[in-house]
Amino acid sequence: MQRQEEKFGWIDIVWIAFLIGLAVLPPIREIHKQLTLAAIGVCQIFEGRLIAWLPGRGRSYVILIKILLATLLLGHTGEIGINSSYWPIYFLPVVTAAIYFGPVGTLVWTALASLAYCSYLLPALYIEQYEIPASGYGILGIRILFFFLSAILVNRFVMENRRQVELYQSLSESLAESNRQLQQAQSDVRRAERLAALGQLTAGLAHEIRNPLGIIKGSAEMLAQKLQSSQPVAGELAGYISAEVNRLNALVTRFLDFARPSHLELHPIELPPLVDRAIEVAQARYPHASITVIRRFAPDLPAVLADEQLCEQVFINLVLNAYEAMGAQESQENGASTPPSGPSIGTLTVSIHPDTRDGRSGASVEVQDTGPGISGELREQIFNPFVTSKKTGVGLGLSIVAKIVDDHGGAIQLASDPGQGACFRVFFSAALKS
Repeated sequence: MQRQEEKFGWIDIVWIAFLIGLAVLPPIREIHKQLTLAAIGVCQIFEGRLIAWLPGRGRSYVILIKILLATLLLGHTGEIGINSSYWPIYFLPVVTAAIYFGPVGTLVWTALASLAYCSYLLPALYIEQYEIPASGYGILGIRILFFFLSAILVNRFVMENRRQVELYQSLSESLAESNRQLQQAQSDVRRAERLAALGQLTAGLAHEIRNPLGIIKGSAEMLAQKLQSSQPVAGELAGYISAEVNRLNALVTRFLDFARPSHLELHPIELPPLVDRAIEVAQARYPHASITVIRRFAPDLPAVLADEQLCEQVFINLVLNAYEAMGAQESQENGASTPPSGPSIGTLTVSIHPDTRDGRSGASVEVQDTGPGISGELREQIFNPFVTSKKTGVGLGLSIVAKIVDDHGGAIQLASDPGQGACFRVFFSAALKS
């Protein structure tokens, strides 16, 4: 039903009624007049479809067809076409040109329509029985001037309407961007609230866990020493207890790192050395992982205001995550003897370039890998605590990274699409020049 309404609307009914009114006016018995009016009606109804079929030249074809049909109508409605009462039919192509074209195009098409109308002067000049009085030329000139006047008025209205539409579109895009930024800000606020609540909970819980862990570890070590000679199996089990306590203590330490308020020591620092050290740490952690590292450091990078130690921790976590996403951990465990010159299992691209964010100048670091990427359901929560795509781990690494970046007043985002690897972009504000 909707498609039927789109094909034939109420404006088409008005056009048919208008043309029927012209058809019943004299000369009624002129068959050529009726056929021309029918052709004008068909052209008007299918005008939009013709323009859709030929978006480049369709508008010109429509106006040209209307000029030809208007000229034919005058030839069949008067003894000499120039004196036909149907001369206002030329307003049809003139107004159409004013709607579809700019001021220059409108004037050109109006001039062409006027020339078509004046073409009936040629046979009139060669017919002896027909004489055009001087007043006739004045009337003809007035009609042509009204063609141009109508074209200019309609075109001015159309151009103003287009300007308003463009203004509203620009305003709509601006509002959409503001809405996106507002949603991002709301998401950041919710994440900050969750981080604050989880930080308080984690800090209290970590302190409560660390005390009994110390007792368990001390008891396990004493048992291991006493049972090592008399009961080797029990001593070995006590050693397992001590090792697992160490692992839990390391996990608790990470919880405390996440919950502990950051005390930043801000200094102007250069980003390339920090990134290079982070890459060296990853290469030392996984010496046999054949990963190609591409550095793209822009020249004349601004110094950023940051805590060097915490900033280095950010890049170490991101680079290690990239290595592990590309299978460095599995390669290390399954084939430690694989030489570094073996086939590459992935490419790590690290880029640093000047950037501007929210009116602040600074620098952005992009860490991009060729791993499997991050699934869509995790993209919105990837910086939340305890969210991870790894088989092992507790999901605190990126949370700590996001916390450090937020404390610096920077920004971090996942910039790649799912299935195209992961690309993390970190922005730090530039240090003020003294």
